[in-house]
Amino acid sequence: MKLQYKIAGAMLASLVCVAFAVAMLAAPVAPPDDAALSAAICPLVYPVDQNPSDRGYHYLFYGNGFFINEQGYLITATHVLSQLRGGQPYILVRPASEPPQILKAILVAADREHDVAILRATPNPFEGNYKVGFLPLAQDWVSRGDSVVAASVHPSKPLDAYTLDASIEDRTPGEVFAFPFSQLEKGRNETELFLFNHEIRRGQSGAPVVSANSHAVVGLVEGEWLRSSLMPLSTTAGNDAPGTGAAVPIHYAIALLQQKGIAWHTASGALGPTDNAAKTTEPFSPPAPVSLVASPFPAQAIFGGEVVFDGSIDNHGKLTEIKVVRGESPFREKALATVRTWTFAPAYQDGQPVPSRMGIIFQYAQSYEPAHKELTHTYDEPASNVAERGALPVATREPKYPKGATDEGSVILQALIGPEGKLSEVRMLSGAEPLASAAKAAIEQWSFVPAKLRGANIDSAVIIVVTFRHAGNTEPAPQKN
Repeated sequence: MKLQYKIAGAMLASLVCVAFAVAMLAAPVAPPDDAALSAAICPLVYPVDQNPSDRGYHYLFYGNGFFINEQGYLITATHVLSQLRGGQPYILVRPASEPPQILKAILVAADREHDVAILRATPNPFEGNYKVGFLPLAQDWVSRGDSVVAASVHPSKPLDAYTLDASIEDRTPGEVFAFPFSQLEKGRNETELFLFNHEIRRGQSGAPVVSANSHAVVGLVEGEWLRSSLMPLSTTAGNDAPGTGAAVPIHYAIALLQQKGIAWHTASGALGPTDNAAKTTEPFSPPAPVSLVASPFPAQAIFGGEVVFDGSIDNHGKLTEIKVVRGESPFREKALATVRTWTFAPAYQDGQPVPSRMGIIFQYAQSYEPAHKELTHTYDEPASNVAERGALPVATREPKYPKGATDEGSVILQALIGPEGKLSEVRMLSGAEPLASAAKAAIEQWSFVPAKLRGANIDSAVIIVVTFRHAGNTEPAPQKN
């Protein structure tokens, strides 16, 4: 689903710069909406002294967070908070006409698996005379080649910081170039990251990464990439990947916000996710994806696989039930871990949000070495006497791996299925060429049974994730007679 991102001029005018004494670092390109970035970013700190000196309050600096609404909610990385070892986190903000102050930031929720945390400032600086603002969150996935800006704030003397000392703002432009999966915490599921050509500096973890086009946050800086190697990104950047920075996609934060019922803003000024549902004159419109991430190919799998879910989505857009229609280990576990992070805008019936069901398919495809089984899969039709279900595939075809390609990665698509089970449209949600075209061409050959609502066949949408793995040879092994 393609959503347009435009920030109203009036809204930008109301977002003013953080009134720290700031020494700007030189950057090759001035980032867009710098006042909005400055107003939203907050250093995460811990006060050392109870009484101020002539330099103000002494504090320890840990990283960055950023406001996402006027209720005082912030997003940061959980590993930034873990440095406090259970201590109370604080943020550094400034009133309109006074020196910077330190406010409590209460932990609301944490997704340690994907390194995302939600905090809430108390008292709410938006209700006082503070110079603060918030950033909108993007819902489109970033693509290879997209321009982004990593924005952060740190004290001029990070190891000896005081509230009256000058702070420095970093604005570093970069370009997205890869989408690896990484186990950010040992023993947890993998997280899909995006890499951009930016060297992570100390203290930038948790800072927003903003799209240069939409001006919305597309991710947050991940300062400890590939933690399973027990090495921070800064120590590996000079060897294997010079000038490389990693970011956790904002989709994981959106899922946590929706789970806790916390509203956020999009670049168009709407509140997510319900304000983003397509309002149509149709009696019924299916749920629309808000934030989706892909699934890693299981490292232990020899061949490809396929997993089909029938998901139940409530009238708030939350996935409340995931019924496994088919799928074997280890693909089933990877797909389940992925889909639990997804968020939707709810279905609408006569203008009102209603519960609904949606078919969700994960296909793990690879090139053909070693020998591979047949590309086409045919399944028995599900029972026709059920009252409600999502549209489900009864015949699928794996994509033909593009000849001469060596790419790996995932493609996410949305297919529209009519009440007769006919596929009417396949929309690309995320993915890069040449894999995107190969996935779309294969899905256009699939067959479905329609979704049902109260026993009647209805129009519906399904989400399809195709994850490619390159195994060497792109030609299938010859079949023996």
